[in-house]
Amino acid sequence: MGINNAGPIIRMSSSGTHGAGGVGCCCFRCCTCIHLEFIKSLPGIIKVCETVISGLIQSLLINYGLRYSSSIGSAFEGALTTASACFLTSALLLACYTISEKSYRLIRSSLFEMMFNCLACFLYLSSASYLAVATKLFLMAEYYLKPGFDVYPAMTAAYILSGVVGVLHGADAYLSFIHYKTGR
Repeated sequence: MGINNAGPIIRMSSSGTHGAGGVGCCCFRCCTCIHLEFIKSLPGIIKVCETVISGLIQSLLINYGLRYSSSIGSAFEGALTTASACFLTSALLLACYTISEKSYRLIRSSLFEMMFNCLACFLYLSSASYLAVATKLFLMAEYYLKPGFDVYPAMTAAYILSGVVGVLHGADAYLSFIHYKTGR
Protein backbone atom coordinates (compact mmCIF):
# COMPACT_ATOMS: atom_id res chain seq x y z
CA MET A 1 0.00 0.00 0.00
CA GLY A 2 2.05 2.87 -1.28
CA ILE A 3 1.10 6.49 -1.16
CA ASN A 4 0.78 8.19 -4.52
CA ASN A 5 2.54 11.58 -4.32
CA ALA A 6 1.98 12.45 -7.98
CA GLY A 7 -0.90 14.85 -7.26
CA PRO A 8 -3.82 15.59 -9.53
CA ILE A 9 -3.42 15.61 -13.29
CA ILE A 10 -4.87 18.68 -14.95
CA ARG A 11 -5.84 18.38 -18.59
CA MET A 12 -7.10 21.22 -20.77
CA SER A 13 -10.15 20.13 -22.69
CA SER A 14 -11.07 21.36 -26.11
CA SER A 15 -13.50 24.24 -25.95
CA GLY A 16 -15.38 23.27 -29.07
CA THR A 17 -14.26 26.24 -31.12
CA HIS A 18 -11.94 24.30 -33.36
CA GLY A 19 -12.75 20.62 -33.29
CA ALA A 20 -10.33 18.71 -35.48
CA GLY A 21 -7.66 21.05 -36.74
CA GLY A 22 -6.24 21.21 -40.22
CA VAL A 23 -7.62 20.90 -43.70
CA GLY A 24 -9.53 17.84 -44.81
CA CYS A 25 -8.03 16.18 -47.88
CA CYS A 26 -9.93 13.12 -49.14
CA CYS A 27 -9.94 10.75 -46.17
CA PHE A 28 -7.26 12.38 -43.99
CA ARG A 29 -6.39 15.73 -42.46
CA CYS A 30 -3.28 17.72 -43.26
CA CYS A 31 -1.80 20.89 -41.74
CA THR A 32 -3.32 20.03 -38.38
CA CYS A 33 -1.61 23.02 -36.79
CA ILE A 34 -4.08 25.29 -38.61
CA HIS A 35 -7.47 25.60 -36.95
CA LEU A 36 -9.81 26.93 -39.61
CA GLU A 37 -12.82 26.29 -37.38
CA PHE A 38 -11.96 29.50 -35.53
CA ILE A 39 -12.54 31.55 -38.67
CA LYS A 40 -15.99 29.96 -39.02
CA SER A 41 -16.99 30.94 -35.47
CA LEU A 42 -18.57 34.29 -34.54
CA PRO A 43 -15.42 35.62 -32.81
CA GLY A 44 -13.41 34.51 -35.83
CA ILE A 45 -15.67 36.27 -38.32
CA ILE A 46 -15.55 39.43 -36.22
CA LYS A 47 -11.74 39.26 -35.93
CA VAL A 48 -11.37 38.78 -39.72
CA CYS A 49 -13.71 41.74 -40.36
CA GLU A 50 -11.79 43.92 -37.88
CA THR A 51 -8.49 43.08 -39.55
CA VAL A 52 -9.69 43.58 -43.13
CA ILE A 53 -11.55 46.84 -42.41
CA SER A 54 -8.62 48.22 -40.39
CA GLY A 55 -6.29 47.48 -43.29
CA LEU A 56 -8.71 49.15 -45.70
CA ILE A 57 -8.95 52.26 -43.51
CA GLN A 58 -5.17 52.45 -43.25
CA SER A 59 -4.87 52.12 -47.03
CA LEU A 60 -7.43 54.88 -47.64
CA LEU A 61 -5.71 57.20 -45.22
CA ILE A 62 -2.24 56.64 -46.65
CA ASN A 63 -3.17 56.59 -50.34
CA TYR A 64 -5.57 59.54 -50.34
CA GLY A 65 -5.20 61.54 -47.16
CA LEU A 66 -1.44 61.71 -46.68
CA ARG A 67 -1.05 64.60 -49.16
CA TYR A 68 -3.71 66.57 -47.30
CA SER A 69 -2.69 65.66 -43.77
CA SER A 70 -1.67 69.26 -43.08
CA SER A 71 -5.16 70.43 -44.12
CA ILE A 72 -6.98 67.77 -42.12
CA GLY A 73 -4.70 68.19 -39.11
CA SER A 74 -4.49 66.00 -36.05
CA ALA A 75 -7.70 64.18 -36.99
CA PHE A 76 -5.78 62.49 -39.80
CA GLU A 77 -2.90 61.57 -37.50
CA GLY A 78 -5.25 60.15 -34.88
CA ALA A 79 -7.17 58.09 -37.42
CA LEU A 80 -3.96 56.75 -39.00
CA THR A 81 -2.43 55.88 -35.64
CA THR A 82 -5.60 54.12 -34.53
CA ALA A 83 -5.95 52.18 -37.78
CA SER A 84 -2.29 51.16 -37.82
CA ALA A 85 -2.14 50.01 -34.21
CA CYS A 86 -5.44 48.14 -34.30
CA PHE A 87 -4.68 46.56 -37.68
CA LEU A 88 -1.36 45.20 -36.43
CA THR A 89 -2.81 43.87 -33.16
CA SER A 90 -5.91 42.35 -34.78
CA ALA A 91 -3.83 40.71 -37.51
CA LEU A 92 -1.45 39.27 -34.92
CA LEU A 93 -4.31 37.94 -32.80
CA LEU A 94 -6.00 36.49 -35.88
CA ALA A 95 -2.79 34.71 -36.87
CA CYS A 96 -2.28 33.34 -33.34
CA TYR A 97 -5.88 32.16 -33.06
CA THR A 98 -5.83 30.52 -36.49
CA ILE A 99 -2.57 28.69 -35.89
CA SER A 100 -3.07 27.62 -32.27
CA GLU A 101 -6.21 26.57 -30.46
CA LYS A 102 -4.32 26.81 -27.18
CA SER A 103 -3.46 30.46 -27.90
CA TYR A 104 -7.12 31.14 -28.61
CA ARG A 105 -8.23 29.63 -25.31
CA LEU A 106 -5.52 31.37 -23.27
CA ILE A 107 -5.54 34.85 -24.85
CA ARG A 108 -9.27 35.06 -25.47
CA SER A 109 -10.03 34.35 -21.81
CA SER A 110 -7.44 36.90 -20.60
CA LEU A 111 -7.88 40.56 -19.79
CA PHE A 112 -5.74 41.54 -22.78
CA GLU A 113 -8.37 40.70 -25.41
CA MET A 114 -11.15 42.45 -23.53
CA MET A 115 -9.10 45.58 -22.78
CA PHE A 116 -7.71 45.77 -26.32
CA ASN A 117 -11.19 45.61 -27.83
CA CYS A 118 -12.57 48.21 -25.40
CA LEU A 119 -9.69 50.56 -26.18
CA ALA A 120 -9.96 49.93 -29.93
CA CYS A 121 -13.71 50.62 -29.80
CA PHE A 122 -13.13 53.93 -28.02
CA LEU A 123 -10.25 54.97 -30.29
CA TYR A 124 -12.08 54.11 -33.50
CA LEU A 125 -15.31 55.84 -32.51
CA SER A 126 -13.54 58.98 -31.29
CA SER A 127 -11.19 59.16 -34.29
CA ALA A 128 -14.15 58.58 -36.65
CA SER A 129 -16.06 61.51 -35.20
CA TYR A 130 -12.98 63.75 -35.20
CA LEU A 131 -12.12 62.80 -38.79
CA ALA A 132 -15.73 63.39 -39.85
CA VAL A 133 -15.70 66.92 -38.46
CA ALA A 134 -12.30 67.70 -40.00
CA THR A 135 -13.31 66.25 -43.36
CA LYS A 136 -16.51 68.31 -43.47
CA LEU A 137 -14.74 71.50 -42.37
CA PHE A 138 -11.59 71.36 -44.46
CA LEU A 139 -12.27 69.17 -47.50
CA MET A 140 -15.94 69.49 -48.43
CA ALA A 141 -15.62 72.94 -50.06
CA GLU A 142 -12.72 71.80 -52.24
CA TYR A 143 -14.66 68.72 -53.27
CA TYR A 144 -17.48 70.81 -54.70
CA LEU A 145 -15.16 73.42 -56.23
CA LYS A 146 -12.50 71.17 -57.81
CA PRO A 147 -13.50 68.40 -60.21
CA GLY A 148 -11.62 65.16 -59.59
CA PHE A 149 -10.92 65.95 -55.94
CA ASP A 150 -11.04 62.37 -54.66
CA VAL A 151 -9.78 62.95 -51.11
CA TYR A 152 -13.19 63.91 -49.71
CA PRO A 153 -14.94 60.63 -50.67
CA ALA A 154 -11.95 58.62 -49.46
CA MET A 155 -11.87 60.36 -46.08
CA THR A 156 -15.65 60.01 -45.83
CA ALA A 157 -15.29 56.27 -46.42
CA ALA A 158 -12.47 56.16 -43.86
CA TYR A 159 -14.52 57.71 -41.06
CA ILE A 160 -17.61 55.64 -41.88
CA LEU A 161 -15.54 52.44 -41.85
CA SER A 162 -13.89 53.60 -38.61
CA GLY A 163 -17.33 53.83 -37.04
CA VAL A 164 -18.23 50.36 -38.31
CA VAL A 165 -15.03 48.74 -37.04
CA GLY A 166 -15.44 50.61 -33.75
CA VAL A 167 -18.82 48.93 -33.30
CA LEU A 168 -17.26 45.57 -34.26
CA HIS A 169 -14.58 46.02 -31.61
CA GLY A 170 -17.34 46.88 -29.12
CA ALA A 171 -19.15 43.65 -29.96
CA ASP A 172 -15.87 41.75 -29.73
CA ALA A 173 -15.21 43.35 -26.33
CA TYR A 174 -18.59 42.12 -25.13
CA LEU A 175 -17.93 38.59 -26.42
CA SER A 176 -14.47 38.70 -24.84
CA PHE A 177 -16.03 39.73 -21.53
CA ILE A 178 -18.46 36.80 -21.70
CA HIS A 179 -15.56 34.48 -22.53
CA TYR A 180 -13.51 35.96 -19.67
CA LYS A 181 -16.34 35.55 -17.14
CA THR A 182 -17.18 31.98 -18.12
CA GLY A 183 -13.54 30.96 -18.58
CA ARG A 184 -14.16 28.93 -21.71
